[in-house]
Amino acid sequence: MDSSQQLPDDFIQLCQLVTAKRPKAVIDHILQYGFITTEDLKERYGYNHPPRAARDVREHGVPLETFYVTGSDGRRIAAYRFGDVRKARFSRLSGRTGLSKQIKDELIKRYGCKCFIYLEEVTERELQIDHRVPFEVDGEPELEPESFMLLCGSANRAKSWSCEHCENWNSIKDKSICLSCYWAYPENYTHIAMRQVRRIDLMWTGRDVEIYERLKQLANSLEKEIPEFIKEIIEREMQRNE
Repeated sequence: MDSSQQLPDDFIQLCQLVTAKRPKAVIDHILQYGFITTEDLKERYGYNHPPRAARDVREHGVPLETFYVTGSDGRRIAAYRFGDVRKARFSRLSGRTGLSKQIKDELIKRYGCKCFIYLEEVTERELQIDHRVPFEVDGEPELEPESFMLLCGSANRAKSWSCEHCENWNSIKDKSICLSCYWAYPENYTHIAMRQVRRIDLMWTGRDVEIYERLKQLANSLEKEIPEFIKEIIEREMQRNE
């Protein structure tokens, strides 16, 4: 039986406002079957990271709860169904597509058509609007460009995985911790998901690819991994200039 028959009209309308492909697939499946399993998400829809798909739905204001069922192989697997519909909220960013387009355009105007994490130039279509501070920590922010960042799909997935394994995302919920994190402000941070690490993402494009290949050959000849070799080069250069 179609589970949408048991849901309030205003909740159904909220669900219909969601047009992004991944959360829409989850919502439509639950409306039709009452729940969706991680097995469904992987095998039927090709989503290899089910928690991210569920998170997308929650970020659009649609409450989900997790429970467990038996998968086709007899193992216990997670499944998702609608939670307390009284907690449903209208996500201003996802629901007002015109306004979200304005924010995206403004971010591109300010910073260029590139990923904030990898600093790679990509097409506008490949860029996704992402909350600097996860919704799970700070809720829905003011609709100002400063509250958001543009990420390519790869960076968005990497950020999602890191955030979902961060203690602040799971229990502490302190916005100030997020604001000093690499995933919110990669240009000015003191930690990465509460870990004392630092990172640099380097890319070689165009003519610089030849330099990378030479670097790779030299690292291989010294039986070293490229990141390790680059660190040594930087350290030597810094010592030389002291």
